[in-house]
Amino acid sequence: MSASNLPKSKVDSPVPSNSSNNHTSGSEQDPSQKPASKLETPTSANVSFNLDVKKDEKPSSKLCRACTDFKTWMKAQPAITQVEKKPVECPLDKNELGSNTWSFLHTMAAYYPDKPTTQQQQDMHSFINIFAKFYPCDYCAEHLREDLKTNVPDTTSRHNLSQWFCHTHNRVNLLLGKPQFDCSKVDERWKDGWKDGSCD
Repeated sequence: MSASNLPKSKVDSPVPSNSSNNHTSGSEQDPSQKPASKLETPTSANVSFNLDVKKDEKPSSKLCRACTDFKTWMKAQPAITQVEKKPVECPLDKNELGSNTWSFLHTMAAYYPDKPTTQQQQDMHSFINIFAKFYPCDYCAEHLREDLKTNVPDTTSRHNLSQWFCHTHNRVNLLLGKPQFDCSKVDERWKDGWKDGSCD
């Protein structure tokens, strides 16, 4: 029997059963399939975008760096050392006071006149003696006053005053067990900067 003589129901057709060439009655169609004209179009009302964290999930501890303020982000980084806060400015202790004072005295000597007038020499001499009376560290000031009895300040020139302060400082360093400074380099240290250009 040829295919043309077979009943249409027994002919293998390449056309899907829901095509327009399918003459099956609507009662025999697959109930899961709806006519094209009745297909529902997705709208914003029935499309759900699940952007919220599910109830049974915990929020991720990894925050978005670009969308989180710095303080909040840092708190969420346990492996990162917290930013060190700027230390509170407190009264100077003995070491801080000594270091800052020597910096001032050496710098003052570095800018002392090369050829000071008689009055300038006398003023500098008076300043050093008055300084030794009012220096905040009592026993430090007492030691300086004793030293001044045998080591009179040389205020005759910038070079001589700079050398006097350097040798006086070295005597203090010797008592404290600190290294001696090369007094030939006072101008590099306190006025001109090191010759290697590291201060430029």
